[in-house]
Amino acid sequence: MNKPQNFKFEFVALMASLMSIVALAIDALLPAIPQIGASLGVTNPEDNQLLITMIFLGIGFGQLILGPLSDSFGRKPLVYVGFVIFFIASFICISTKDFKWMIIGRTLQGFGLSTARTISISMVRDEFQGDYMAKIISIIVMFFLLVPVIAPTLGQLLINFFNWESIFYFNLIFGLLIVIWFWIRQPETLAKEKRIKFSSNLYVNGTKEFFKNKEAIAFTLISGFITGSFMVYLSTSQQIFQEQYNLAEMFPYIFASLAISIGVSTFLNSQLVVKYGMKRLAYYACIAYTLISVLYVILFWSGINPSIYILLSFFAMQFFAVGFLFGNLRALAMQPLGHIAGIGAAINGFLSTVLAVPIANYIGSFVETSVLPLFIGFSVFGLLSLSVFLMIKSKLKVVSV
Repeated sequence: MNKPQNFKFEFVALMASLMSIVALAIDALLPAIPQIGASLGVTNPEDNQLLITMIFLGIGFGQLILGPLSDSFGRKPLVYVGFVIFFIASFICISTKDFKWMIIGRTLQGFGLSTARTISISMVRDEFQGDYMAKIISIIVMFFLLVPVIAPTLGQLLINFFNWESIFYFNLIFGLLIVIWFWIRQPETLAKEKRIKFSSNLYVNGTKEFFKNKEAIAFTLISGFITGSFMVYLSTSQQIFQEQYNLAEMFPYIFASLAISIGVSTFLNSQLVVKYGMKRLAYYACIAYTLISVLYVILFWSGINPSIYILLSFFAMQFFAVGFLFGNLRALAMQPLGHIAGIGAAINGFLSTVLAVPIANYIGSFVETSVLPLFIGFSVFGLLSLSVFLMIKSKLKVVSV
């Protein structure tokens, strides 16, 4: 018998906070990237992109290793383990004078924060199902995506008043407050009788179960394609706006305004998903994502950057479509995996991130004097995502317009 699908405000707020620390650790650092690179002796500006992409790599591997353990030992203990790793990694980042150790610290930060990211999704799956689960995930993702509205501005303020190290101290304090709130107020969502006995076959059996489900694989692939192309924007946005457009002082505000576009569409998704279904909304959003990027490539094939207003208009439309994709794709992949929610969320997160990081690093290496490579990346991976959707369209039962 299904559980009543009742909205739980504090639960949603807590899960959103867990995911928000991930966004804060990534986005608050964006204005500081040139200073960190200069402070640590980086000579090639493209290497600075590793400060962003490598934390995602850590998140991917952390999800795969720590996420499945929550199916055996419960959700809460693994969240605590992750935060301890995050705290240690943050001190590495603060104390190092070597760029290689900074990258190691950022990777470990991602490894630790992977539990906050993936186990929050597992806990949602423990409590909800179906399109209502997609609604809850959309609300959580909305708050997660609104963090970039304030994170770069916050990072800039901290740099102005203190130094780039203060960003890491702020993340430490914020993370400590969240984990205390989580410890005091959040009950365990995975009952002991529903836990999978830990054994050497835990990962093997869970992986086999995951790969038996074609829809879980398909939506994980699409998530990887979309996340990868979007990650290029995250890792190159500072370079685009500060160097290509000479808008260093406006960067935090530009970044915030574009984040609002994603937040608005994610909110709309939370209002529409129960009525129209997560599969249909994600399908049409994927079409929009692809068409917008292809249109930019056609119009600006010369490689000459358009005015900042035209660029921001295209980014805003692109990210509006993204808001209908992130939450729905995670929910679609997780829907058939309720019985292995921990390892299911872990494999979904790992595969989508491992796909995304090389995509971001490769495309990002071409974003030097033009934004065109970024939109070519959007187009290619939008078309690949749409192809996967079309291959499983008969199963999705999408109603054509």
